[in-house]
Formats: sequence, C-alpha cells, structure tokens
Amino acid sequence: MMKTLFLQPPSFDGFDGGAGSRYQARREIKSFWYPTWLAQPAALVPGSRLIDAPPARMGMAPILEDVKNRDLVVIHTSTPSFANDVRVATELKAANPAVKIGFVGAKVAVQPTESLNGGPAIDFVARNEFDFTIKEIAEGRDWADVDGISYRDANGVIVHNKDRAVLEDMDQLPFVTDVYRRDLRIEDYFIGYLMHPYISLYTGRGCKSRCTFCLWPQTVGGHRYRVRSPEHVAEEIRQAKAAFPQVREFFFDDDTFTDNLPRAEAIARELGKLGVTWSCNAKANVPRKTLEVLKANGLRLLLVGYESGNQQILHNIKKGMLVSVAEQFTKDCHELGIKIHGTFILGLPGETRETIQETIKFATRINPHTIQVSLAAPYPGTALYKQALENGWLDIKHAELIDESGIQIAPLNYDHLSHTEIFDNVETFYRAFYFRAPKIASIVGEMLGSRQMMVRRLREGVEFFQFLRERNKVAA
Repeated sequence: MMKTLFLQPPSFDGFDGGAGSRYQARREIKSFWYPTWLAQPAALVPGSRLIDAPPARMGMAPILEDVKNRDLVVIHTSTPSFANDVRVATELKAANPAVKIGFVGAKVAVQPTESLNGGPAIDFVARNEFDFTIKEIAEGRDWADVDGISYRDANGVIVHNKDRAVLEDMDQLPFVTDVYRRDLRIEDYFIGYLMHPYISLYTGRGCKSRCTFCLWPQTVGGHRYRVRSPEHVAEEIRQAKAAFPQVREFFFDDDTFTDNLPRAEAIARELGKLGVTWSCNAKANVPRKTLEVLKANGLRLLLVGYESGNQQILHNIKKGMLVSVAEQFTKDCHELGIKIHGTFILGLPGETRETIQETIKFATRINPHTIQVSLAAPYPGTALYKQALENGWLDIKHAELIDESGIQIAPLNYDHLSHTEIFDNVETFYRAFYFRAPKIASIVGEMLGSRQMMVRRLREGVEFFQFLRERNKVAA
C-alpha cells in the first residue's frame, strides 16, 4: 500500500474551497465545510493521512516536510482554486520528485486533458466518483488497469481510461467520521447557520433535479439519488455521537436529502431514537406531513435553495419549482418551528433589474431565518456554462469566478444588465433583508436569549461588514 496523503492545500485567508464546499470562495462570514470528498477515499486507504490546510491554518512548511515520506498525494481541486493547487503540486514535486500526484474534483472530472496540460506536476486525474479509483492506485495497481483516470504514459501522451462504473451500493463506503476523528479537529469547522461544533457527512449522492447551474450532479454525482440505508446512516451517527460528545448538530450534505421522502422519514425516526439534533439540504416542496415527522425526530434547520423569486427564471434554470409551492413550504416550516437558511442567486439567465427587486421582495416576504446571496457561477461542465458561451454572456478569456483574494466575482454579463450591476446588488440584497426592523428585532431577541449567541452574532456582524468593504474594493 502506497503511503498516501490526501490534501486540501493552503489557499487564500478564509477561502472555503474544501472538498464539500458548493461555492469555492471566501464567504460573507468565514466558514469551513468538511473535506468529505477527500475523507471518503482516505477511509479506504489504510495508513493514509488527510490534511485540510485552510481550517487548520496550516502553511506549506509542515506539508512539504510530510510529503518527503509519501508515495502518493491526492489533491482536491476546483475551477477557482486550480491555479493555486497547481502551484502547491509543483512545490510538493520539488520536495519529493518521486512522489505521484493525483488531482480529484469536478474541475478535472470534466476537463481532464486541460487539467493535465495546465499542471506538469500532475501525474494523473481521477474523473467522476473517485473513491475506489484512488484505493486501486494506492494499492499499486498498474494505471492502465484503473478505470476512471487520465494520465500521461511513458511517452508523455495523455491516456483516458474507460469510465468507472457508478457506485450503486453506497453502504460499501466506510464511515468518514472515523477519518474526521483521526485527522481533523472538528472545532475548526463552522458555518454561520449551524450550531458549533457540527459535523457534516453524506447519506447519498446524486440529485434528481436538473438545475442548470448546479455543479455536483452534472459532474460527479449524477442525477440518480444513490443512497446509504437508514441503518447504515444511523450506525455512523451513533458512533460519531460517542466519539464526539461535544457535537451539537449533524448536517446531511446530500444535494437534496428530501429527494426520497420515505427514506428521509425512516432516517429521521432512527435519529429520533438517538436524540440528536440534525439539519439537511432540502427542496422547497417537502409536504407538511413529512416536515412534521422530521421535526418530531430532531430536525432543526433546512438549507433551501430558492435561487429566485421570479417564476420565469426558475423555469429558465430548470429548477422544477413553483414560487407558490415554495411559499407554502416556507409557511409550513415557520409554523412547525423549523428554521430555514435560504440561498439565492443573482445573475441567472433572464435576470433584470426588475427581477432582482422581485427576488429581494420575495425573500423578505417569506423571511427565512438567514440567507446567502451568491452570484451566478458558470462552472465548466454545467449546462449554464455551455449556455453562457453559446449566448456570449461569458468571455472565456476572462471567465474567472473569484478575484485575487478569493472573493466571488460576477462573470456573466448581459446586454441589459452588466456584471457590475449584478455584483453590486448582492450588497443591496443583504441590506434590504437584514436591515428591516422586524429582522433586526429578531436578531436582537436571539442574542439576548444567549450570551454565546450574542458573541457569535456580533462576530459574524463584524465579519460581514469587513467582507462588504473588501467587495467594494473589488468593485472599484
């Protein structure tokens, strides 16, 4: 077995590009997602180590020392972080010329040739799901016999092996929380809307929805929701609860945990027996009866992608959602005491000055507990990326998704709506939502109810305004 290091490299200060983050960028409030996509293959490779440098505040020096004793390094990359990750790979090769370096992630899954050509230090890339691909490489198998990789042969010619079969039996995967316990400090991971400390993991992969902008289903996960059994999930939570008694909340990071309602209810009932608090990603169409079951068994919060309050934009991006259904769902959650972190995107196809205002009014009307406002990001491999190129909305020579400090920028530009206007309206959105008298009163009431919450919200407020100042510098 090769001595293997799984690495999320150092990056911009506060940059959440982890193998689990859905928007690789610096956020309004500093946050770090667990590197679950790296932890999964790490759990399959005995004697491996996982280093998640950004949340550990780790620079290159200890990593360069570690790599001297490694045979294989697996780096998770993304479109925004690729240039930085190539630089890291180059440094690792200089420290240990014999080490083999493989890149994984959505970026290399859809652009294997471009990635290999763009990084001479990269020996191979693993396409699509890569858990067992990496396991076979770490076992020393001949690369010609490993499905799902692209690499340079002895003559420097790029070879693309056949695709790896999609994993159907998700219960074959070992628990990622064992790797968390071995290699991570869970207190380093925090998300503004989740209780701290928290743990996130996947109970399944893939998403039935066809949203044109969404990265993972179009590149790695697919559009079939392949799942672990409720018993398998419950056993991991049971073990994690014992291993991490300080955890206050478990988060299920499946693209859409509520894609399979009977299974969601079955898992909820298992969690109810364990007495844990949990949250998950959900679509804004969960029926009230299911919400009641989830709430009764420990559900605290749903992360919901509303995206827009304009029905035509939702049709344009193939969201498969009616605004009226989303409104009723949100009303049900409020009545049942389920908190919502609502996510919105500005700059999607069909966006105008009027639809931006419509979405802001929609958000303030349905009033989720907290919100996230992102810029439409045309990641390679998505239908949105193809559509943007075909319609001239994206200048391929200037298609960066972040600036030099890791802050998300607005790459899409329409004849009737410039990228500058889209960018500026993110701040307008946040101010309109959070600076309303009812919302301010709600936040103050929450703070007064808990000293810990007061400190947390004040810290988040400072971070939020610092972030806005830095965004304004970008705009200038």
